[in-house]
Amino acid sequence: MKNNTTSLLAKIAVLGAIAFVLMLFDFPLPFIPPFYKLDFSEVAVMIGGFALGWPSAIAIEALKTILKCLFKATDTAFIGEIASFLIGCAFAVPAAIIYGRHKTRSNAIKGLAVSSVCMIITGLVLNALVLLPAYSYFYHMPMDALIGMGTKLVPMIKDRFTFVLFATTPFNIIKSVLISVITILLYKRISPLLHR
Repeated sequence: MKNNTTSLLAKIAVLGAIAFVLMLFDFPLPFIPPFYKLDFSEVAVMIGGFALGWPSAIAIEALKTILKCLFKATDTAFIGEIASFLIGCAFAVPAAIIYGRHKTRSNAIKGLAVSSVCMIITGLVLNALVLLPAYSYFYHMPMDALIGMGTKLVPMIKDRFTFVLFATTPFNIIKSVLISVITILLYKRISPLLHR
């Protein structure tokens, strides 16, 4: 039992460290405001959730967030990091639960689809109610100026609601699709290492 626990913690630690490193290689998308940056850290979280279960996905997401807070300065007094943790869990946990019930490729795809919807909704709500006001406050930028950044890229953006609808939501759709595809492509190749 002790060996099993030690092995599980070691796997969570390795995947959390990989997720943190992947998060460092973030980049903006040309048609999304530049403070939204895409990274592939959720691939490590999702693979961990599929192989080790949903509690491990939460632990990997938490470790990634803690490492980010320790090694990379926060711009939002940790509000962005907390929101990122919640959005990451909304993405990883449903897929891990669905896949964990019956480990088939179709269940993995169903889980990733459900998780994508959960992440998009969570991202929409948290951005509208928490993140955009936090960015406005901590960057000393009026909300109108923040919304104006979005309007320059997408003319349909007129207020906070249209901002999250036409900037945040497309960003999260793109991210969820990319993470899902990469996870499907990599999981079966990597999972034997995690089941040892």
